[in-house]
Amino acid sequence: MKKNKGRTGRKRRRKHLQSFTNGVNSSHKLEYIKLKKWLKDRGFEDSNLRPAEFWDTGRGLMTTKALQAGELVISLPEKCLLTTATVLSSSLGEYITKWKPPVSPLLALCTFLIAEKHVGDKSLWKPYLDVLPKTYACPVCMEKEVVSLLPEPLRKKAQEQRAMVHELYVSSKAFFSSLKPLFAENIEAIFNYSALEWAWCTVNTRTVYMKHSQRECFSLEPDVYALAPYLDLLNHSPSVQVKAAFNEQTRSYEIRTNTQCKKYEEVFICYGPHDNQRLLLEYGFVTTDNPHSTVYVSSDTLLRYFPPLDNQRNAKLSILKNHDFLENLTFGWDGPSWRLLTALKLLNLREDEFTCWKRTLLGDVISATNEEQTLNVTEKICHFLIEEAQHVLLQISHLKRDKENLKDHLALVEALRLEDLKILQKSAEILCNLKKATT
Repeated sequence: MKKNKGRTGRKRRRKHLQSFTNGVNSSHKLEYIKLKKWLKDRGFEDSNLRPAEFWDTGRGLMTTKALQAGELVISLPEKCLLTTATVLSSSLGEYITKWKPPVSPLLALCTFLIAEKHVGDKSLWKPYLDVLPKTYACPVCMEKEVVSLLPEPLRKKAQEQRAMVHELYVSSKAFFSSLKPLFAENIEAIFNYSALEWAWCTVNTRTVYMKHSQRECFSLEPDVYALAPYLDLLNHSPSVQVKAAFNEQTRSYEIRTNTQCKKYEEVFICYGPHDNQRLLLEYGFVTTDNPHSTVYVSSDTLLRYFPPLDNQRNAKLSILKNHDFLENLTFGWDGPSWRLLTALKLLNLREDEFTCWKRTLLGDVISATNEEQTLNVTEKICHFLIEEAQHVLLQISHLKRDKENLKDHLALVEALRLEDLKILQKSAEILCNLKKATT
C-alpha cells in the first residue's frame, strides 16, 4: 500500500514545531555563537543544550535529546571556570597579593568582573561578560518603596543585605584606589557603587559551589565560588534533582540529572529546597506552586493577639527565646507549622498550667481549652496576614500603573505576595477543618 508522503511529512513537521512551543531556540544569536566558540577554544565539548527563551522562565537551556535519570547534562572544563585563581593570574594579581589587610575572595571576584567589564573588547572574558544580565532583580537592587512592600521578615533581610553591600563598597575604596596604575581613567568612576552592586549580584546569583584551598593573600572567608559560563544559563526548579560537583578526575564541573527530561524541553537544575523568600533574596526570582514556600510569622505579629496584662508574658517570651521558638514560625501548604502551634500553645497557657511549659515544648496536649484557644489565635493570625497580603497587592496594582520604571520589581513582589496569599488561604481552610473536628 502506497503511503501519502506529503501528509506524513507535514505531520512530522508539525510535531517538530510543536516540540519548540515551550521555548524559542536562541542559539543563532551572535552573543551565543561567540560564547560557544570561546568555550570550545577552552576545551568545552558541545553538549545537547541550546540557549532558548521560555515564556515562563525567560532565558534558559533546552535539550535537543531526551535525557534519562543519571545522565550527564553538562561538563564544563576547569579552563572555562572563573575563580580566584583566574583573578590572581590577571594583572590584578600582584595588587591583591600586596594589599593588607587581605581582601576577601568575594571582593577579588567582584573587582575582576568590574575591571573586565570596563576594558570591554580587550577582555579575554568578553564573550561571557556579554551574556551576563545587565541588571538584577534581587532586593539589594530594589528601590526603597518596593522593598517596603516585602513581607516583614524578608524586608529585614533585604535591608541587612543592602547594608552589607554598602559596607563592602565603603571598606573597599582604599583597595580600589591602589589599582590606579592599571587604568587611564578615573578610578572612582570605574569602581563606583552601582558597578560593585552589579558585580556582587553576579557572584551571589550565578556562582556554583567549588571549594578552593586557602591562600594567604585572601582573608579567612571561605573561597567557594566559581562562575560557570553557559552552565549558569540553567534555571531552577524545585521539582528536579541533580548531582553537581567539580570532578577531580576530569577536571571539569559536572551536572548529572536524576530527573528525566523530554526532547526540546527546558533543562532545570535545583539550587536547593528554598522557599520563595530565599529565592527572591538570593537570586531575584520566585517560582509558582513552590512546595518549599512558607509564610513567616514575625514575633511582632505573634504577640499582637496576646493580652499585655498576662503576668507570665515576659517569662513565656523568655522561654520561647531561649528555646529558639521565636524564629522560623510559619504557615505552609499543609497549614500552620508545628513550631508555630507550639509557640502559640505556650503563650496560651493559663496561670495554673504554666508549670507544664516543658511538656508544651515537647508537643504534649495540656488541656482542651489550651488547644481550642491556640487554634483560635492561629486562625486570627492567619486572617490578619491574609488581609495584609491583600492590602499590599492593592498597593502594588496602583504603583504598577503610576511607576513604569518599577514595573519589573513590583511584578516580582506581586508574585511573591500572591503565592503567600494562596498558602494562607489554604492554611485558613485547614484551620477551619481542624476547629470543626475538635468541637
